[in-house]
Amino acid sequence: MPSIPYRLVRFDDEPFAIDPVEFDRGIAEIARYWTEIDDDLADTDPDRAARIREDRLRIAKFDYARTGYWHDPESIDAICDMPYLPDGGYDAEAGESRGHLLDLYLPHSAMVRGGATLPVFIDIHGGGFTYGYKELNRNFNMHLAARGFAVFSLNYRPAPQTDLRGQLADVQNALAWIRDHAGDWPISPHNIFLTGDSAGGALAWYTLLIERNPDAAQAFGIASPSRLPIAGAALVSGVFDLTERPDAPSARTQLEQTVGREFFDGLDGAMPLAPFAAAAQTALPPLYLLTSSDDFIQAETLGLATALACAGRDFELHDVKVAPTETLGHVFPVCMSWLPESQRALQQIHDFAYRNCR
Repeated sequence: MPSIPYRLVRFDDEPFAIDPVEFDRGIAEIARYWTEIDDDLADTDPDRAARIREDRLRIAKFDYARTGYWHDPESIDAICDMPYLPDGGYDAEAGESRGHLLDLYLPHSAMVRGGATLPVFIDIHGGGFTYGYKELNRNFNMHLAARGFAVFSLNYRPAPQTDLRGQLADVQNALAWIRDHAGDWPISPHNIFLTGDSAGGALAWYTLLIERNPDAAQAFGIASPSRLPIAGAALVSGVFDLTERPDAPSARTQLEQTVGREFFDGLDGAMPLAPFAAAAQTALPPLYLLTSSDDFIQAETLGLATALACAGRDFELHDVKVAPTETLGHVFPVCMSWLPESQRALQQIHDFAYRNCR
């Protein structure tokens, strides 16, 4: 079993008391616990590598402030760093890929009781397709597990290690591994749900399309979807419309500034990138959608909800109205699971999933 060479550490002093240059250097090292910073950028165009590193470091500074609140509930067991492909591991020089590992978190009581009834969530973390690993979402997933789920938390290769098709292929390989190994744990083989936030919400959405629509699978280069029986999905502050719009601002245009146009190679005009076409042409399972009024991509979730409504699909939308004197922001239940609003969201996700179990 591979062993993570990083651990979560914090500065001895508060960030405001540290020299800015030293703070950046320290964050670059600390954040390797939950993301790449620059270890995978040696073969990338220098200008793009600089943009990616700057973006990763900026987000890592933001996430660092929250690490003091991260904790594992005592009732949850963690089985970590299982390779879902043979090269899964931390030794890049030996050809291993950290992007091909996954964790499982499940209530200890499930191990005691046995059986095969515990509902399952499979989580795909966010990070603009270039930032983060499963450790970024560990706190959220542990607390989701504490509400009565087994939670698989996936790594995938971040850009520039691969493109969008490669990331979706990683997710498919992880789903196939879960399908083949589900009998190793006391979990339900059919009450299985996806969840994802931000870019992970996009990957979860596209994974649903791949599983349910042969044209989408072909567009994304997936010859044999996992056929895992996905009963529903909880999508948190996702980005869902990645169509190319040369004459108007778009999520894709913003992403291309960091990951490059080649991240979307082979997908121009592909049906899955357009929510209205995808929702109309795909028999989707029930969906839970969450955003907030101060989420900078709130419109993405509202746009997907509109597409689902027009197609007559089964979904529920939760758009949290934030007071002018408060802040929730992007993917708040994932980043700040301790907030009252996040606790309500976790309960809503629990209720949504249990309502759709059979």
